[in-house]
Amino acid sequence: MDRGLSGVKQVTSDGHKGIQKAIEKSFLGASWQMCHVHFSRAVLRNVAKKYHKEIADKIKLALDDEVKMQDLAEELREKGYSKSADTIERFRFSLWNYRAFPREHWKRIRELKRRTRVVGAFPNDSSFLRLGVSVLIDINEEWLTTKRYLSMDAD
Repeated sequence: MDRGLSGVKQVTSDGHKGIQKAIEKSFLGASWQMCHVHFSRAVLRNVAKKYHKEIADKIKLALDDEVKMQDLAEELREKGYSKSADTIERFRFSLWNYRAFPREHWKRIRELKRRTRVVGAFPNDSSFLRLGVSVLIDINEEWLTTKRYLSMDAD
């Protein structure tokens, strides 16, 4: 890339097809993963509000187990939520790409999500950006002090 970004192995984003195409074109060989938060929102978008909590809890459990995710799609289809079931079918193979990396990396790959979950909602774009930048500064400091954030070397 023109800005010197190289070695990208995975990109996580929402399911926008334009973003997926840009990732495919700009980061050859990098995998794409559907953001779990965006995925949950997309599934819930077509479910009656009174069932959101129940289905959201089931999605959270199913994100740890591909079979449970398939079972949830079937359950939603049986309940008449075929659009939600179709969303699961569309993205189910792109939910677990982080698992291609060593298990000790999984937590780091999802770290920004964990840090933003504590805040919940941001009052404006600037506050979200400040948090993201502070996380990146922390990561950079770890790199500078010779700690490897993610090491692909076998120990």
